Order: sequence, then C-alpha cells, then structure tokens
Amino acid sequence: MDKTFNEAMEFRHACKIFDETKKIDEEELNFILEAGRKSPSSFGMEPWKFLVITNEELKAKVRPFCWNQPQITTCSHLVILLAAIEDVKPQSGEPIRKFARREMPQEKLDFYEGIYSSHLENTLSSDENIFSWTARQTYIAAGNMMTAAAIKGIDSCPVEGFEKENLENLLELDTSKFQVSVVLPFGYRVNEQSSQLREKFEDVVEFIK
Repeated sequence: MDKTFNEAMEFRHACKIFDETKKIDEEELNFILEAGRKSPSSFGMEPWKFLVITNEELKAKVRPFCWNQPQITTCSHLVILLAAIEDVKPQSGEPIRKFARREMPQEKLDFYEGIYSSHLENTLSSDENIFSWTARQTYIAAGNMMTAAAIKGIDSCPVEGFEKENLENLLELDTSKFQVSVVLPFGYRVNEQSSQLREKFEDVVEFIK
C-alpha cells in the first residue's frame, strides 16, 4: 500500500546499504522516473537526462569514482542525473522549440525567446555558468524522485561525493551536451533506520506578516 505524503517524508532517509536480493519492479521504477520527468524547471527547459544503470559490472566501475560508497553497488537501480548544457543555449534551437509546444502567435514566441536570452545572458555566457544553473534544476527532479520512491516504500540516497570528470569519462559523456549532476541509488534498506532528526519547525520557519 502506498504511503501518504507525510508517511513518505518520515520514511525517507539516506540509505547507505541496500538489500542486493531485492529489485524494484518496472512499474514502480517508472513511477519514480515519471516524478522526475514531470518536475518543474526554470523557463520549462527540463534541462536534464536520467541514466538508469542496472548492469552490475558498470555499477562496480562507477563505485570507485563515488568514494567507494557501498550504496552504488548494492542498490537495485543506479540513476545518474545529467544537467543539460547545449540544449539550453538559444542557438541550439531547443529553447524556442520548447516554448513552441504551447501554441502561440509568432510574435509572442519571439517575445519569450527574447526574455529568455536577455534574462539569462550571464547564466548562458559559459558552460560553467550553465552547469551551475541546470544542475540546480536537477535537484528539483531528484527531490521529487526520492519522495515518489518513499511513497512506494523504496529507499534512496542522494550522492554528491563523486569524481565528476572521471565519472563522465567512464560514461563516455559528451560534456558539451550533458554533465553529471547527482548520483542517485534506489533500492530497499537492509537495516532499520534510527529516528529522523530535524530542527524544530519554529527554528526554521519564519512568518512575515
């Protein structure tokens, strides 16, 4: 039975070791990936791609470049979130194609493209700046995927501890198009987890009236 949203938030934690004998079925995996695909993004650019790795040999090759963390090889599915680089550049044609998915007059389409290019002029000025921007978008997708997984009773562990260049070389990525942003294993916990620790509501929330 699916968990409620609040139950999922209580359930979710950074699982360090997964049960290697349990695999996520296709329907539930797709539920998780759809949560990522349908996530919001700045200007609706959806500047991401999700690599789903189940090949055990490849997972074993990835692990040394992720600080040798055991969740990389014990997980059921290893999802690597890539941040788009080329596709968000106006000259790629992708931004205006995505704007055009909603039917509108050409003048309005040109207006949106102009706002996009001018507002993000500095952001789009280098691949380094673009990665900084698009990688932040992937974290929205990652958060939604982790919550979707938790609703299904599936564990996850967001991993930032990785050697970016070595991992990109291993995956044979064209880094002018996509770069590694987050490594996100999914599976089922082996050990029961301790109680979730969080700061008090009143210490992190301030209402301004």
